[in-house]
Amino acid sequence: MSKKISVLGLAGLILFATSCASIVSKSTYPLSIDSAPSQASIVIKDKKGIEIFTGQTPATVDLKAGSGFFSKARYQVTFSKNGYDSKTIPVEFKLDGWYFGNIVFGGVLGLLIIDPATGAMFKLENEFINETLAPTTASVENKGLKVYTLDEIPEAWKTQLVQIDNN
Repeated sequence: MSKKISVLGLAGLILFATSCASIVSKSTYPLSIDSAPSQASIVIKDKKGIEIFTGQTPATVDLKAGSGFFSKARYQVTFSKNGYDSKTIPVEFKLDGWYFGNIVFGGVLGLLIIDPATGAMFKLENEFINETLAPTTASVENKGLKVYTLDEIPEAWKTQLVQIDNN
């Protein structure tokens, strides 16, 4: 009989000491990133502006859900490709509903220590980003054709001149 009580007590202690969101959810999430056109360069920075990933699309990156005790992570993904405008997309985490399961299952340790410390209290809002980059519309000033006389040509250009016969 005392063996059963010990086993039940140990099971209750384990249940009390664990955290609900850490069991049901995770503290790191894969984010799939793609673009049109493909092979765009991507840079991911955390909320402190620290670069945590560089690569090209398509890519899958594991991102931490937490950024310190009771602090959710935030990231920015910047897409760039020659001939296209750069684009920056925020990546947000939100409070995981399973975190409140600590009230029933995880106890005080899960509610106030484990899930906030591991980041398991947060989950990724969207696990896939697919961005379409717009072609660059930056205008180049139309300088047109300008005819120079020999006296107007800069000295550095004169070495590149080629004489043309008018025969």
